[in-house]
Amino acid sequence: MADSSMMIVAIIDGYTDEPAGLGVPPYLGIYPRYAYGAIKKARKDARVFYLTIDDLRFTFEGEQGIKTKNKTPNVAKAGKILEKADVIVYIGGLHTPGKYLSAVPSQVEEVAKFIKPFRGVKILGGPAFMGSAHEGGTRISSRELMLAQNVFDHIVYGDLEAFLYDFLTNPKDANPFRFRSYSELRDYALLGAEVVKQFPDYPEFVIVEIESQRGCPKAAGIGGCSFCTEPVRYKTIEDRPIEDIVKEVEILYNLGVKHFRIGRQSCIFSYMAKPDSRVPIPNPEAIEKLFKGIRAVAPKIKTLHVDNANPAIIANYPKESIRIAKALIEYGTPGNVVAFGLETADPKVARLNNLNSTPEETYEAVKILNKVGAKRGYNGMPLLLPGINILFGLPGETKKTYELTYEFLKKILDDGLLIRRINIRQVVVFPGTPLWNMREKIKTEKHKKLIHHYKYKIRHEIDYPMLKRLVPVGTILGEVRAEVFDNGLTYGRQIGSYPLIVGIPKEIELNKLYDVVIVGHGFRSITGIPIPINVNRESSKVLGYLPGLGKKKIIKILAQRPFENKEKFLKLLDPREREFYKKITKI
Repeated sequence: MADSSMMIVAIIDGYTDEPAGLGVPPYLGIYPRYAYGAIKKARKDARVFYLTIDDLRFTFEGEQGIKTKNKTPNVAKAGKILEKADVIVYIGGLHTPGKYLSAVPSQVEEVAKFIKPFRGVKILGGPAFMGSAHEGGTRISSRELMLAQNVFDHIVYGDLEAFLYDFLTNPKDANPFRFRSYSELRDYALLGAEVVKQFPDYPEFVIVEIESQRGCPKAAGIGGCSFCTEPVRYKTIEDRPIEDIVKEVEILYNLGVKHFRIGRQSCIFSYMAKPDSRVPIPNPEAIEKLFKGIRAVAPKIKTLHVDNANPAIIANYPKESIRIAKALIEYGTPGNVVAFGLETADPKVARLNNLNSTPEETYEAVKILNKVGAKRGYNGMPLLLPGINILFGLPGETKKTYELTYEFLKKILDDGLLIRRINIRQVVVFPGTPLWNMREKIKTEKHKKLIHHYKYKIRHEIDYPMLKRLVPVGTILGEVRAEVFDNGLTYGRQIGSYPLIVGIPKEIELNKLYDVVIVGHGFRSITGIPIPINVNRESSKVLGYLPGLGKKKIIKILAQRPFENKEKFLKLLDPREREFYKKITKI
């Protein structure tokens, strides 16, 4: 592998979703970038092609292979690239399965049928070596892992980028279990930034996940949560240097990227924190320096969000945490969300599974963030809000467990507080986690009816009124990207962490940004109409969604249009409605 002949490498992004990182479009995760950078450092002359699993689906199965309605594959010649490739790198791994809008993650079984015939050396990287979860409430079967061993020449259990560099420079010494340090990563990350130019959503819509920390501070102190795969891979906690993060953002920004999430961490409030058993002591100065530095090199950034946070830190260190929250607001962008891993409000289940925080701590953290971040920003979303992660199916659960969790969430609602989202999942059991040794105590099948009942109850009785409070009818959300058209509806969302899905009741041009006025609510999504609304041309169906009009007024509007000017239209409305419709309509 060390000769000077031209090498062709194909990186196949099967999309990754794990506790501390997201790589499902429009997110570009860390693994493809680092892999690209390691290859380029090892072999400057290598031709490296970035392909997505959707490129392969489209190439080998046609449109019927695409699993979403967004039929815009990046490369239609994936087959020719794979035929010529000396090395084929597949990146995948789904540890926290969710619902996806315009991209569906792949699994080894799917990609195997595409790449098996090709001659190139096949390498499996990312979290896929532990398997992928088809859905919650399952344990990982050995079938996928056995298939991986049959298809791939090398399965990387450590850091893919470290293995690729070693393999391409001195293959005999390449160790699939080796982990790299942050000093080694620096070159890979900076060289790998340019792969973003091959990403389908580049440049306008891509949001790049930037690594800030690896490992879990709590796990390093007293052990991790029973179900989490993060401590399985990373035994110690390591913070990435501020200057390295800033430099990577600067390079990507100069390449045209305008959306970033400082993620790939178990807790942003723990960045550069001082270890202290269960609850590290936060370091506001370091976080302020990091985000100020990012803004200095990327002044016209459109999205700057974060990911996870441990509510126990916020509750136990409110003064320091408020400083951190204010820094995230000052240098970040509205619509920012920190996901709290409560998992359950049952203290017994929490103790048995060594969870992060108590319900009392989580409630206090929700209150603190509401005081600081509930104000609405320029894009229509609150500045900084918490999200709550709930995990059903943990060992020790009883009927009371579900009642306690419901009552906890209901208290947040009844007390007038805001949370951006409630993420309800069923536990997935991975080898190497403490939960693997307790897997016989998992009773998702026994509690199937309970899980269904309380999930329904939370969605209807908490999510729905919370969403109406979060974005009331009449709220204007800025820059919603139209992504998918399906069954008479266009679905879109803002770019960022956990953006709300907006259903638009008509077909509009995809991959454009629209300001939308909110006109209705579902349990986890909202209905919106692009503005300004042309009242002379809009259909009666769409007009029927608008607040305050009603059938009689719509009939009058239809009868009297086309209006010569906006004033004649406004005269048909009640005085209290005129100011609102003056903002959102045009003639």
